[in-house]
Amino acid sequence: MSDRRNFIKTAALGTIGISTVLSCNNLTSKDAVVPPSTSSKKGRKPLVISTWNHGLPANAETWNQLKNGKSAIDAIEAGMKIPEADPTVRSVGYGGFPDRDGKVTLDACIMDHNSDCGAVSFLQGIKHPISVAKLVMQKTPHVMLSGEGALQFALSEGFKEENLLTAESEADWKKWMEESKYKPVINMENHDTISMLVMDEDGNISGGCTTSGAAWKMHGRVGDSPIIGAGLFLDNEVGAAAATGLGEAVIRTAGSAMVVELMRQGKSPFEACKEIVERIYNKHKNHKDMEYLQVGFIAVNKNGEHAGYSLRSGFNYAIYDEEQGNRMEDATFKMAWEE
Repeated sequence: MSDRRNFIKTAALGTIGISTVLSCNNLTSKDAVVPPSTSSKKGRKPLVISTWNHGLPANAETWNQLKNGKSAIDAIEAGMKIPEADPTVRSVGYGGFPDRDGKVTLDACIMDHNSDCGAVSFLQGIKHPISVAKLVMQKTPHVMLSGEGALQFALSEGFKEENLLTAESEADWKKWMEESKYKPVINMENHDTISMLVMDEDGNISGGCTTSGAAWKMHGRVGDSPIIGAGLFLDNEVGAAAATGLGEAVIRTAGSAMVVELMRQGKSPFEACKEIVERIYNKHKNHKDMEYLQVGFIAVNKNGEHAGYSLRSGFNYAIYDEEQGNRMEDATFKMAWEE
């Protein structure tokens, strides 16, 4: 925890005045916090794993849906709608930090065990992009709809357009406008997405991502979250992976797809996540993004082994299984923020 406290102090200059609450739920006495592990952990089916503290309530709803007989895809949708609708989660959906033009723009994707997938990018005015992405998968011949086209599709499916910019996010945007410095530091206080992986009772794997993206991004910017193979990828014969952090770095390396491919070659989830983080580091160590670069991955294989690994300290993720219930784990990391 000292690394995290030290980072909060040193990151204050780089977060351009963002004063975010943690996520929609703080840890309570019944929420276990597990120290970082340097190996993959085996879980029992079903299994839900998602990024950041707001993964706790999302996991809880997803788990409840699974236990009530819902499909993994329906369960993921229901779970992710929790942070999407929570204005205190400032990096997902309603109340998310806007772009530099003051617009809240959303990205999401979803993928099932048959490798069917759907995504939306640069969607505005719709509170639940994960639900729109699900319908793109189920009702269209396409994988991704973007911008105005995604909005038109959502409206045609009965979604209601609404203002997603809360008074709090608008105030923070106006404060940022005073200096307009952009450094997309990704940490416990300013994370950029929720990614979720689910293994159901039959051992089938599905996944999803949803985000309002990096605060103060250029209008029209799309990160890795809606891109199958970058922010999310799975092969039901092998396993699944999902990313969080600076989307540009994940896109440059097709991060989640590469984690899955390494698991196909026999790597454990921990080994696969670590190797791709190392690859990202080597490609970016002399890059302009390195000053504020953070990337993390979660992964699960067909044996139910799961792990997380990040470039820098501060990344945590939520796990829910039958044996230990819903809890947080701190990811092992390559380097602390001071390095």
